[in-house]
Amino acid sequence: MKFFTASTFAAMATMTAAPALAATVEIASQGPVIELTVSENVTTSPDIVTIGAGVTTEARTAVEAMRQNSAEMRAVIDRIKSLGVDDKDIQTTGINLNARYDYNRQTQQQVFRGYQVSNRVSVKLREIDETGRVLDALVSAGATDLNGPSFSIEDDAAAKDEARKRAVTKAQERAKAYAGMLGYNGVKVLSISEVIRGSSPMPQMMMRAPAEESAEASAPVQPGQVSTGVNITIKFEMAGSGG
Repeated sequence: MKFFTASTFAAMATMTAAPALAATVEIASQGPVIELTVSENVTTSPDIVTIGAGVTTEARTAVEAMRQNSAEMRAVIDRIKSLGVDDKDIQTTGINLNARYDYNRQTQQQVFRGYQVSNRVSVKLREIDETGRVLDALVSAGATDLNGPSFSIEDDAAAKDEARKRAVTKAQERAKAYAGMLGYNGVKVLSISEVIRGSSPMPQMMMRAPAEESAEASAPVQPGQVSTGVNITIKFEMAGSGG
């Protein structure tokens, strides 16, 4: 896997001879202490895309609205499965039933119109190149609401390890540089903490259209790159002769 990195530093240095605390263990420091916070990001190509699809229907009664919605949503799910998507990658995310009213300006009263039912599923695709075709197929099958796509990495452990490695290296280099400026020969780690950041969300495309207005050509989709990374805070003790 090919990685590209971007890093930022936030350093706050405190010169003190007081003991340093790491969790509940007290570590006595002999020299000045410096604390550095480093953020490291690793970007790579995504291998998972998640899209949302839904069906919204209206009818005079709640029973009819639910019956109609169930039939149309079943057609959408069947279409998703026909495209090779496994059951484990299809998840219902919400079913809503609401009464609908119109406002009569003359009488200044609400007039009951019927019931609206919406049913939504989240679909995980493992073939990113098929995203546009799948979106079009969903609309053709009766989906009235689409959102996404959201790109991610199935297993970002390697990317996190790379970000972690580079963050530690940069923190050590920066700590040694500070120590050298002040006449010390090296540094010793007193404590380290980490905050892991998951894959950064990408801008989402959102669409709402009736099935009969589906596009003739597949919707263009560009996966780009996704970013994952870590924030680490390391406390170093300056060692050796001081200036």
